[in-house]
Amino acid sequence: MIAGLGGGRGFELQDIKAAPITPEQLDAMKALAGSYEALFSRRALKFRAMGLHEKALSEGDYRQLILEEYTFLKRPVILIDGQIFVGNAKKTVEAAKEAAGLPG
Repeated sequence: MIAGLGGGRGFELQDIKAAPITPEQLDAMKALAGSYEALFSRRALKFRAMGLHEKALSEGDYRQLILEEYTFLKRPVILIDGQIFVGNAKKTVEAAKEAAGLPG
């Protein structure tokens, strides 16, 4: 993914395992994405292990879970000129490349 975006040149990379996202960063991402749920990864191993797949989660739950456990943040999250691109789906990657002015 990073290689497809020019190897990260011109980008600020944040290792969220070593430097967790702050509540302020998460809130800013939510403002762009529209919801905390859009930033939440149901693929995280802990999602099923914690029985979360059997619960109705609120926006507050999603926010708290992402802040407590970095694996709940859908990755990558790419911020370019006030736009947010979440996840590694091909169309998301292509849209991020276009926004960054990189060749498809």
